[in-house]
Amino acid sequence: MTDQFQNDLPSELTTGDFSGAEEPFRLFAQWLKDAEAKEPNDPNAMALASVDDTGLPDVRMVLLKGFDEKGFVFYTNFESKKGVELLASRKAALLFHWKTLRRQIRIRGAVEIVTDAEADAYFASRARASRIGAWASKQSRPLESRFALEKAVAEYGLRHAVGEVPRPPHWSGFRVVPQTIEFWHDRPFRLHDRIEFTRAAPAAPWDKVRLYP
Repeated sequence: MTDQFQNDLPSELTTGDFSGAEEPFRLFAQWLKDAEAKEPNDPNAMALASVDDTGLPDVRMVLLKGFDEKGFVFYTNFESKKGVELLASRKAALLFHWKTLRRQIRIRGAVEIVTDAEADAYFASRARASRIGAWASKQSRPLESRFALEKAVAEYGLRHAVGEVPRPPHWSGFRVVPQTIEFWHDRPFRLHDRIEFTRAAPAAPWDKVRLYP
């Protein structure tokens, strides 16, 4: 979902000086493109933070599977801990950290569920073994043994031995609709560059401010 942002980028988005960017999505697309060229593993990896019903924060790494002006999309089992927490609070934070590039991006906003069509299309694109695994794994719940998981995988493999593997009803995607997006770039002596974009609502224009490091 990034190609639409990567054409005719202003020079400031490709030279390291990002202070001239007036909206965050094109800048995000360029930084992700840079990461794809430089980071050795999973440049689309991001930390996902949520809170449980007591307000205690929780965080884990997930993979970004798409983005556009509507938000940032990832997929999961809705019965997992993160699925339960996100369905309850409908709020999340994301963090991309690209150590090789000395850059990070922080995103905070509301959470919405992707459409069935989006979830079906992505699920169908996964390897068949991964689709079987989505049925077999009771994600985040206690597992009595590795053998029990392997047995479940074998059983669902037989159940869906012929034809397409359908998407489980408890498996879909979330979209984080950003309210704030902050870009951070390492500078000598900890005098880092920080630019924060904020908006009052998804359809509202972005405001931009430079932050002290």
